[in-house]
Formats: sequence, C-alpha cells, structure tokens
Amino acid sequence: MRILVCVKRVPDVAGSIMLAADEQSVDARHVGYTVSNHENSAVELAIRIADATAGSVTLLTVGPDDAVEQLRNLLALGCQAATLVEADPVALGPADVAREIAAVIEDHAANGSGYDLVLLGNDAADSGDFQVGIRLAYALGWPVVNGASLVETADGRAITRGDGPEGEETFSVPLPAVVTVREGGVEPRYPSLKGRMATKKIQIESRSLSTDPQGPARVKLLVPPAQPSNVEVLGEGEAAAAAVVDLLESLKVLR
Repeated sequence: MRILVCVKRVPDVAGSIMLAADEQSVDARHVGYTVSNHENSAVELAIRIADATAGSVTLLTVGPDDAVEQLRNLLALGCQAATLVEADPVALGPADVAREIAAVIEDHAANGSGYDLVLLGNDAADSGDFQVGIRLAYALGWPVVNGASLVETADGRAITRGDGPEGEETFSVPLPAVVTVREGGVEPRYPSLKGRMATKKIQIESRSLSTDPQGPARVKLLVPPAQPSNVEVLGEGEAAAAAVVDLLESLKVLR
C-alpha cells in the first residue's frame, strides 16, 4: 500500500491569533511553525496502514523552502519520502493547491510510483480552507471521504469512521481514494533519535509550480470575537457550603 499524506506549514499559534495587515493570512512574525493536529493524525494513520501492508508513506507539501523543516520532522516518524512544491502559500487558493497535488500524483504514477490512498487534514489550520481534499478527488476522479477519524484498508477498499450529525459514520470506498482526517481517532507518535538521524539521508524531492496560480478568492479572514464567560459567586467561606451542595446536586454529581 503506497500512501501520500499532504501537509501544510502553518504558524504555531498557542494564544490569541493575529492577522497580517492584508487580513489574508495569520501573522507569524513572532511564532514558530508546525503542522496541524489533523495532519499529525493523518500521518499516524498512514504509518499504521503502511506497517500493516508492508507499504510506504510519502509526504507532500506546497509551500516555502522553509517547509523542509516540517517535512523532516514528519519523516523522522517513519515515513519514507517527501516532496516539496515550492511556492508562496499566501498566493495560492485551495484550487491551486489541489491542482499542484494532483500534478505530483499524476507524475509519480507515470513514473511507476502511483498511490493507493491520499490523506489530508480535514481543513487548513491557518486559512480554514475545507476544499482541497474535495477538489483533489474531483481532479483525479477518485472517491473522497471527509472528516474521518479512523482509516483502515482491506480488500482493495478504504474503510473510514468518524463522527457525523447522527453519530458515528462508517464509509467504505474503493481504492485509490482521497480521505481528509480529523484529529482524535489516534494518538500521533513522537520521533525517535534514530528516526531523526535517518532523515538526514533522505533526499527531499523539490518541484516548482506546474502553472501560474489563480490565487485565493477569499475577501479576508476574520478572527471571531472572544466569547464572554459568566461567573456566579456562590458565597464566601462556610456560608457558601449549602450553595455548593445545591449546585453539585443540580449537576447530578451528588444524589
């Protein structure tokens, strides 16, 4: 089983999010970079499937040259290869990203290195785009499942599980297929020292854009206002004991 996992270099924002002056991207001047939790889960699922099928995992990102750092961090987990399509991510829209991923997949297939399964994060952690997986599947003519927490393969099919409006949803689609992954289904692993040393021997394939980008169609990004929190003071000292008991009973903590 040959698996491709698409990741994106995004700002490692732990606190409040600040936007760039043009409101088209997250201001990353004072933070580091990482990949999203969705994509970390996708990598973990890919490694598990590859281990179970004597397969391999290739990573792909469309972004700046600095994204090599994120690729090498993920290679250290047990992936075998990586491709970087060098581009300014701010200048790309989801249609551009999907087109570039499809171009890589088609080129690799023509060279005898096609993929059985492509995994992506459910959405972009910085721009909130949910479109790349669907656009990619459309470009390839492959089936697609969105928002899976678990992915397995058997008998030439991908079996996915994830939360839906009515509870857990299970889908079975023929391979090759595209699946977007949500975090929570698996616990991503950490790289070992041996894994980090091994990545130094891996040559990352570098490519340029296959065509001029159309650019993002978004008007601007918005940061939702902070939700106000309400605090109710139950009392002070011993006088608050009865109110605390009443509250715990109302929450069915005490009966």
